[in-house]
Parts: sequence; structure tokens; C-alpha cells
Amino acid sequence: MTPLDIRDGAAPTGGTPREPASFRAAVDAMGTATVHPRIELAPIRPPQRLAPFSYALGAEVVHPDTPVVPTDSEGDAFGRLILLHDPDGDEAWHGVFRLVAYIQADIDAALAADPLLPEVAWSWLVDSLESRGEPFTALGGTVTATSSVRYGDIAGPPRAHQLELRASWTAMNTEMRRHVEAFCEVLAFAAGLPPAGITHLRPDSYTHTDRP
Repeated sequence: MTPLDIRDGAAPTGGTPREPASFRAAVDAMGTATVHPRIELAPIRPPQRLAPFSYALGAEVVHPDTPVVPTDSEGDAFGRLILLHDPDGDEAWHGVFRLVAYIQADIDAALAADPLLPEVAWSWLVDSLESRGEPFTALGGTVTATSSVRYGDIAGPPRAHQLELRASWTAMNTEMRRHVEAFCEVLAFAAGLPPAGITHLRPDSYTHTDRP
């Protein structure tokens, strides 16, 4: 993946004119992440007033175009990953760098009805972070599965099912590349993407439970 043009995504949010070198190093590291080829990353405007310095990435799963409207929702998945930095540290963070993640993905009806879905989705994040070996602490968050039915003149599939994950954790150094890669791996899992380099022969029959 080509390193991101990070200049538009970082912003001091507390009136400080100069960014600390450690914050710039962390932002630079985020721009070097290698992710699934069907995930697009781009800097987005970070939230204001959450920390003296912040930076944000938007992520979106790109799916092949299809003229068929599915019976159940599937195919849309996106997220954002926000880096917060307080040079003086934050007692609640247990550090100076906090990562805040949000993921939303359409899922099929069978997966939405699985009572173990929240536990499984949370394990994707924990395992993705732990497998990369970068130290982190104070991980917390929520997983929510929702279903809705469309009536009347509203575009989209008649039934929609979404998975939503919100999480935050503290990174212990500026090596943010693997944190971005872990976040995008969870997004790929949520979207039901096959491993990079593998193409489903029958994508119409694929379900999220086929994931290895």
C-alpha cells in the first residue's frame, strides 16, 4: 500500500502551535500500514477538543459493483481510527497515546441472529492486537448487532443487519503501523472479506460464517 498523504489528517486541537516530534512520528507510522487490498484508507478530519493533538483515518471496504439488490443487507463496511495524544499523559489512558476505533458493517441474517456474535467480534479485535506484538493497555469497548426492516419507498434491501464495534486502547509507543493493520483486519473480518490473494468462486453463496 502506498503511504498516505497525512498532512490533512492531523491537527493540534488545544491551540498548541507546534506538534511534538513523538506525535508526528506516530502519525507517520500510521501512514505506512499495509492492509487488505479492498480496504481504502484516507485521512479525515479528527474530532476536536478530545486531546491536545489528534489524527484520524477513515477506512472503507470496496466491493465489486452488482446490479442485484440483496434480500438481506450485505456489502457495506466502514470505520474510523482516531489517534489522540496528550504530551502530559492522561490518568484514564495510562499513557500519552490513545486510539479510538469505530467499525460498522452490514452482515447477513444468520450471523446477526447468532447470540455469540458480540463475543466473536470482540475476540477479532483482541486477537488482532495481541498477534502483532505491539504493547497496549486499557482496552475497552462495546459490540452491538442491530436489525431493521424497511417499509414503503425507501431504497435498500428489505431487511438490514449491522454489526457495530466501538473500542479504545492505549498504545505504549509511537509504532502505530501495526495498530492500524489490526484495526483494518477487524474491518475485513466484519465485512467477510476473503484473505488477500484469495477470490471466492461463488461469492453469492458466501456467508460470514465461512471466515477461517
